[in-house]
Amino acid sequence: MAATILAVTTLVAAPATAAEPLVDVDWVKANTGQSGVVFVDARGQTDFLRGHIPGAVNTDYAKDGWRVKKGDVPGVFPDDPAQLAALIGSLGIDNSTHVVLVAPGGTSSDMGMATRMYWTFKVLGHDNVSILNGGMNAYLAELDANKNPANPLEKGAAKAEPKTFNMALRQDMLLDDNAVKAALDAGTLMVDNRTNDQYLGVNRHGASKASGTIPGAVNLPQSWMTENGGGTFRDAKTLASLYEAAGVPTTGKQVSFCNTGHWASIGWFVSSEILGNKDVQMYDGSMVSWTNAGMPTEQKISTGQ
Repeated sequence: MAATILAVTTLVAAPATAAEPLVDVDWVKANTGQSGVVFVDARGQTDFLRGHIPGAVNTDYAKDGWRVKKGDVPGVFPDDPAQLAALIGSLGIDNSTHVVLVAPGGTSSDMGMATRMYWTFKVLGHDNVSILNGGMNAYLAELDANKNPANPLEKGAAKAEPKTFNMALRQDMLLDDNAVKAALDAGTLMVDNRTNDQYLGVNRHGASKASGTIPGAVNLPQSWMTENGGGTFRDAKTLASLYEAAGVPTTGKQVSFCNTGHWASIGWFVSSEILGNKDVQMYDGSMVSWTNAGMPTEQKISTGQ
């Protein structure tokens, strides 16, 4: 991957300006139809066709190339990021576009679609990106007197005019197994954003070669990040209290991980973008890549796996 990265970094544009990491439904309604704003709906095509934010475009988070399989490890950043740049351009996004990511919003894990795509935009050097807090569920939650959706909806397929998106790749955001091992050996805190049963080693992802966690890791489940495990992120003050309860500082070097970088993107987003810890990094290969590489694990509870 390094050779590919070096090749593309010679043909890059300057990053766009930064946007607020979270926007609410009122912001969406005020900015629908505005030039330079593109809403990217990550829901399934059927739901999108039935009704979406007017002017939104649709992408399949699982199938369109946001995450790819490398060997036995699914869901990682592609070796050729130029494919991502082409995908983004096909959605009508260029380097001046304010991108607003819209996840389903039913659960905290749903919001991982938006946070993982958000992280990807950041890796590609595009800072002008936000997430709709609460996802599409929040947009649809406002009802009129007849209990119908109160906010405007558009039905049918998206109409995007392709544009050119040039990336400014941030290679330092891409951690491989050896980089994470070096960080671990240097004393960097590892934050496991998986469920507690997986952290303890009771259960594991089907593609992982071993149970347990990275040695010395602290558990901070991604479901803690949102209100009642739904699609709305908790406020910064509450999040800071939860981090304290889990033993995770809100400053300093740390690496967020999970199984394949989906839940970890939620932890990274909260730490980096909501709580402002710019020393946090995300390990997208996470436990599947770690265990497939034969790296050391710590199993809190022995289950014979």
